[in-house]
Amino acid sequence: MRSEQPSLFPGMTGPSPAPPAYAPFLPGVRAEESFLELRDLASLQQVMRECRRCGLRSGCRQMVFADGDPQASLMLVGEGPGQTEDELGLPFVGRAGQLLNQILAAIALRREEVYITNVVKCRPPGNRLPTPAEVLACRGCLEAQIRLVRPRIIVCLGLLATRTVLDPRATMGAARGQWTTRQGIQVIATYHPAALLRNPQYKRPAWNDFKSVRARLEEAAHGN
Repeated sequence: MRSEQPSLFPGMTGPSPAPPAYAPFLPGVRAEESFLELRDLASLQQVMRECRRCGLRSGCRQMVFADGDPQASLMLVGEGPGQTEDELGLPFVGRAGQLLNQILAAIALRREEVYITNVVKCRPPGNRLPTPAEVLACRGCLEAQIRLVRPRIIVCLGLLATRTVLDPRATMGAARGQWTTRQGIQVIATYHPAALLRNPQYKRPAWNDFKSVRARLEEAAHGN
């Protein structure tokens, strides 16, 4: 039996409206990929420990889920775990992670105050970039993390994260430093910390991007 609700017009009743369909945050993700039945990050992490949707899990030590505050206003999304991350089970703990910690400290944030994850949760062989098929297999987890954390701001670290979160056709030259708002969440792309280690000329624009992130966080904290 369909539930009834009061009509806007006295003496009349009508069927209750259907609940709104879930609108995925990531481009191209289908609702059925998004682990909608899961209501907390601990459950999602347990599901991902058993995940075999792609071949990466068989070639790495462990699944690297996330680190930081699950209620953070700021989410950082990288590409995939490297060797050190695979060994320790945490994202961004190698040389690039140490640089990321320094960048966060420079904008008055501690690592523990943000939420850090990657597009794929298992280390690709030789620290290569994840393939499109591997991203496809893992993007439902990232979608669920965004839904459950519900940050105010997402920073895409590197081109692969930018294309996964913002636009599959994005270029770093066009996307970097530009703000986009989707479903109430502000998103910006910048260089991956590993790129800063390889190319010091990227450090200045990346620093400008993180100063912009700091300003947006302060605006959000003051309700602007």
